[in-house]
Amino acid sequence: MIRVLIVDDSLFIRTILRDLLKDSPEIEIVGTAVNGIDALAKIADLKPDVVTLDIEMPRMNGLEVLEALRKERVRPKVIVLSTLTSRQADMTHRALRLGADDFMLKPRDVPNVRGIERELIQKIKNLVSLPVIVRSSEVQKGKADAVVLIGSSAGGPPMLDAVLSALPADLPAAVVVTQHMPEGFTASLAERLNRVSPLPVRETANGDTLQTGTVLIAKAGYHTVISGVYAGAQKTAGRIVHSTAPPLHAVRPAVDMTFTSAARVFGPRTVSVILSGMGSDGGEGMLALKNAGGSTMVCAEEDCLVYGMARSALARNCVDRVVPLKNLAHEITRAFSRL
Repeated sequence: MIRVLIVDDSLFIRTILRDLLKDSPEIEIVGTAVNGIDALAKIADLKPDVVTLDIEMPRMNGLEVLEALRKERVRPKVIVLSTLTSRQADMTHRALRLGADDFMLKPRDVPNVRGIERELIQKIKNLVSLPVIVRSSEVQKGKADAVVLIGSSAGGPPMLDAVLSALPADLPAAVVVTQHMPEGFTASLAERLNRVSPLPVRETANGDTLQTGTVLIAKAGYHTVISGVYAGAQKTAGRIVHSTAPPLHAVRPAVDMTFTSAARVFGPRTVSVILSGMGSDGGEGMLALKNAGGSTMVCAEEDCLVYGMARSALARNCVDRVVPLKNLAHEITRAFSRL
């Protein structure tokens, strides 16, 4: 059993989280706390494995709780819960720097509650099972002549944990992840994934050159377009261009923008994957990659919270393989042995 303590000054949120988690056979709710002082006392008394932690609370906030926990030799894993504001995005990033292990956006109202249940449970399970990667030094990477492209939306972050943590450190390609997420939160996602992936992970910056063995997370608020630049000896390298073109499929970044642009630069030296996600983003882009000679795959429906994005690719008959989540990293690696 995974012992969980819920910390939030809102009775509404405490009740929601308890209701979401109480029926999971692998999770035991050991208590709730209404502020940071209450939380630290109950952490010491109840010894939870995982804490869900609100950031803004009276008397002692979540950042102060994390500061206090840094002094402890043994501490629980911490999932920070954030609301959709730029201030909360900044505080979430600070929380990860202070030692929080993951983050999640709070449901805004009752209709949105059930949408987070499966993702929250998966995050809790991940925290007690995924290893934390410690790199002694970063090896200088060369320009990539092949690329892995991953697209995801609702339900995607826990799946990214599973895929990126299982990729080999010597993967002979760059990785670009386009995850639908509110502005301000992709930097926190990159920092969190950097702890579990053998490959270094960071948020995209305009002008980045794609490097072999490096993972880039598309910055929210911009489309991540991959343009070609001459790299010598008739080779073309990929460069990140941040575009403020209007949202596509009501999102920015859009998976279709990244996939379609990468097809023009890397052609057959692409491996593309669609994970969980609502809507149709990614279908047209995967078709472009397939037509350019790339390898295409989607995650199996039973592993996805929402199957809209994968289904949009399947409807276009451009998917080479439907793969269980646990096998995706292996299939991505295997695809490069055939290039």
